[in-house]
Amino acid sequence: MPHHALEITLTRPLPPPVLQRAARRLRRRLGTRLPIDVITTHYPDADHSVLLNIAFPPTVHAALTAGARRAQQTPERFLELAVHRALAEHADRETERLDHAVRHLLAHTTPAYLLAAVGHALTRLPERPTL
Repeated sequence: MPHHALEITLTRPLPPPVLQRAARRLRRRLGTRLPIDVITTHYPDADHSVLLNIAFPPTVHAALTAGARRAQQTPERFLELAVHRALAEHADRETERLDHAVRHLLAHTTPAYLLAAVGHALTRLPERPTL
């Protein structure tokens, strides 16, 4: 079954607390009529953050709340820090993967040739997808 997204465009900026309250109200009102899993903003705010409103199953919500309580944090802050940690770990793994790939390529060519090849690849227009 295909997934669909419903987009809502705001005509004026809202302070973060107002936007969070609106997302909660939206979920309460529409959640009984639509299968809303996640409500999120498309663009980061001035603090480079996006709003992420997720409907967790009861067991996940209980585990999140318990973890937050043990860490003496709100569930929102606990989840925010966990997401930041996961993103940082992903970035580290990606850096290591690329470093390994570049070292492998450099074992068979010179830095100048590799740099020229990368530059060439980055300046080519992407191919059109086949239909």
